[in-house]
Amino acid sequence: MLILSGVPLGNPLDASAHLREAIEQTPFIAAEDSRKFARLCQDLGVTHSAKVISFFEGNEGERIAGLLEILKSGSDLLVVTDAGMPGISDPGYRLSREAIAADIQVKVLPGPSAVTTALLLSGLPTDRFAFDGFPPRTQSARLTWFEHRAKEERTLVLFEAPHRLVESLTDAAAAFGADREAAICREMTKRYEETVRGTLAELVAWASSREILGEISLVIGGYTPDESAITETAIIELVLARESAGESRKEAIAEVAKAHNLQKRDVFNAMVAYKSTDKIAE
Repeated sequence: MLILSGVPLGNPLDASAHLREAIEQTPFIAAEDSRKFARLCQDLGVTHSAKVISFFEGNEGERIAGLLEILKSGSDLLVVTDAGMPGISDPGYRLSREAIAADIQVKVLPGPSAVTTALLLSGLPTDRFAFDGFPPRTQSARLTWFEHRAKEERTLVLFEAPHRLVESLTDAAAAFGADREAAICREMTKRYEETVRGTLAELVAWASSREILGEISLVIGGYTPDESAITETAIIELVLARESAGESRKEAIAEVAKAHNLQKRDVFNAMVAYKSTDKIAE
């Protein structure tokens, strides 16, 4: 049997009785980081005699065949990540898919999840939401990524590295509008847990004013269909953001028009008007 189990995000008290039992009884354990898993066992006060196998993003592909052989031999295998549920922006789902294809039983031990924890902390609508992992690292790709989600009506839950938070918030504000409601959830369940709620513009200002550390989840409110059409100011800001990321004006105009279902001529005219106004100001 393949057993996928959620582990605490930070507070060991969130560990389930099922997790403790599985650690103690399962003969093979695939852990994202063996040292962090050892620390988890210490925090939980549990001991095990299992063979611990390293299983993380960098070696996931090469490890799956061996893990499947363990399962096919009749042994149980427990999969845990550093925090939260396996398979959610962490190793696990590919192994689960292969196990199912091989007619191996899969069991999930429910547990903590950064996605749902952040969603509830945000105060934003929970009836419909989408988890979208990490935004791209480069500005041009990230801006396009956000633009393609600008009219997503569901609440969005994302993960982001602390050193890229300001850039992601800035690009999200350019694509979604500075007034879109959002929340930053930092270090959930840990000693320095913090949730900051406000508009994207307010969150940009907050994040720009301090050093950001720890695990970050970002929750952004969904698009409301009856919102007014994108303003000329927003169009200009999107084009300028793309230009600052290295795109030519022609490329930026074409991409903004495509992402927002606009005529390229309208975007071009907005930039002509902006250029004229800029010259007058000078």
